[in-house]
Amino acid sequence: MPKKSAPSFEEAIEELDKLVDQMESDQLPLEELISHYERGAKLLSECESTLTSAKKRLETIKNSDTKVTTKAAPKPSNNSPSSDNDEIRLF
Repeated sequence: MPKKSAPSFEEAIEELDKLVDQMESDQLPLEELISHYERGAKLLSECESTLTSAKKRLETIKNSDTKVTTKAAPKPSNNSPSSDNDEIRLF
């Protein structure tokens, strides 16, 4: 039997929400409550891992965008009379 793939972030959050609702209902036998808690802990860990990975990816994108912006910025010419100060000359 093939191994079931991990749920997406959204699926994991949805399942976690359902587990919490069931656990809060006070209708579960102790063994089911413990089983739900274990499953919830696993889902929470997977969600935290997904969020950490997404945060790192976004930081990488942000850092690469900053590098591109910095490299793309025009450098002042040494021949320009305004290179020594911030005065803007139109003519």
